Amino acid sequence: MSALLLQLILNFFSSSVDVPMGVFGMVDNLVDDLKKDFAMLVEAGFVAVKQLDEMSATRLFCAAHVLNPTSTAPKIGLGYICLNKLEVKEATKIFEEVTVEDPDNELAQTFLGMCWLLTKPKRKKGEKLIGEIIKKTTNPTIKNLGTISLEWAEKDLKKKDVPFFGAQLDPNEKEE
Repeated sequence: MSALLLQLILNFFSSSVDVPMGVFGMVDNLVDDLKKDFAMLVEAGFVAVKQLDEMSATRLFCAAHVLNPTSTAPKIGLGYICLNKLEVKEATKIFEEVTVEDPDNELAQTFLGMCWLLTKPKRKKGEKLIGEIIKKTTNPTIKNLGTISLEWAEKDLKKKDVPFFGAQLDPNEKEE
């Protein structure tokens, strides 16, 4: 597929360019080498988020997605960017999609639970989901993330006079 893509690009810029067939093999080898770096791209994306470099993080996660379109890791990364920006609706949408694709993905489920913690009508549902993940996971990082999330919800989100996340429910909204 990469050879076809290269040929299309070359044809776009100049219809008179003859490409030696050996170039296509080199491109395929380059793509294979890049696929080996998939995990590094995902990890670098999370580092970029931590450094508040949204543009680099987005590019890294998108590059990882191109290399492995079936993996949910780049999608989780993009959802994590949204969660860090408090774009809760978009983050929720992404994590819900990932949990449909990969129902056993505990990281995506934990992040989804965190999104629900930030949505007052779904807060109890988020607490329940995170609690279930803490009980069943063997991954200490997931367990720690869930525990800290629940502690934060208990300490800060349940206060009566929290200005943003503790705001009163809209009369039309009901808790789930």
